[in-house]
Amino acid sequence: MSGVAVSADNVSKMFRLVHEQNNSLKATILRGRRVIAEDFWALRDVSFEVQEGETFGLVGHNGSGKSTMLKCLAKILRPEKGEVKVNGKMSALLELGAGFHPELSGRENVYLNGAILGLSQKELRKRFDEIVDFAGIEQFIDEPVKNYSSGMYVRLGFSVAINVDPDVLLVDEVLAVGDEEFQRKCNEKFAQLKAHGKTIVLVSHAMASVQNICDRVAWFEHGTLRETGEPRDVIESYTGTVTVDRHQEDDVVRWGSGEALIERVELLDAHDQPVERVPTGAPAAMRFYYRAGQPIERPVICVSIDTIQGVQVTGPTMRDNDAVPDKIDGEGYVDMRWDKLRLLPGTYDLSVSLRDYTLMKIYDFRPYLMRFDVDRGSIREQTGVVSLDPQWSLHEP
Repeated sequence: MSGVAVSADNVSKMFRLVHEQNNSLKATILRGRRVIAEDFWALRDVSFEVQEGETFGLVGHNGSGKSTMLKCLAKILRPEKGEVKVNGKMSALLELGAGFHPELSGRENVYLNGAILGLSQKELRKRFDEIVDFAGIEQFIDEPVKNYSSGMYVRLGFSVAINVDPDVLLVDEVLAVGDEEFQRKCNEKFAQLKAHGKTIVLVSHAMASVQNICDRVAWFEHGTLRETGEPRDVIESYTGTVTVDRHQEDDVVRWGSGEALIERVELLDAHDQPVERVPTGAPAAMRFYYRAGQPIERPVICVSIDTIQGVQVTGPTMRDNDAVPDKIDGEGYVDMRWDKLRLLPGTYDLSVSLRDYTLMKIYDFRPYLMRFDVDRGSIREQTGVVSLDPQWSLHEP
């Protein structure tokens, strides 16, 4: 990295939010003013630098200012205060189908969009087949883009943007609409761009992708830059603040026949103390409190632990481990323990159900009963959601 590719220096951006507007002279005279509005600062004094060849991620909740920052870098928005600089040829994919004319065909839009991004007709003819092949829409290239699906739109737009051969590529969350195959192609393209010393600034809510792709990450919150640093450190700080729906109310969704109920669940640390977060690699337990209104023979507690993106990580049951009791009656609790918790740092959702031994009859099912965090601990793996705790050894001839 030989220099600064992108910089923001005390950038502030304000929007005028109109709450009420009088459209007639009479209304203006009666109310004494024509517009009722307020100033909203989407960005406040944001400063950072991105080095040449670096992949830089912007994370934060919706409305935190990260997309506004990207539009300022792309010169789509002009900040009220501060300055942005981008060194080299820039290409941006910020909004679905930006720069496309809906009545024109895909072929015509490739030439139109490419020209907007600075490619000559000669260069576009030379790269046309590569653009269409990457987008994977060969049979639809002469159809009007108004007939394209959202996935086709974004694939073609992204394919044009990266084939401009930019020095700096700005990418917003629109890539999330791509299918799994397209996501892999994008990741391979990102790796190729990085290998060629290109600079990428990426906005995304997919924390696993951000951690895998980015060299550094900036966390935005309410228009300010909260933290900048190594991906894992910043993402842990950010996800640690996402505490919505930690505690369930009495009217949460649940279903079942009701002869026995799961009253509540606790996450326990190594000392059996209730906590909301535990370190990876440490002893931990889940305690499930039940209440049975009548004797229940051979009951089974079933658990699902999912990422907050909805991907199931594991689904253990008491039956899997030959831990099914002969009977429960009244109140009590069941512990599920780990000598070494193998979940990697992140935020997880817990769902639990109480069933009969066949698993067909559900006494009580409580989806997303608890949300908990796993912090950095003794396991040092960087990516994924679980550790298989491998043992490494080198054997030389």
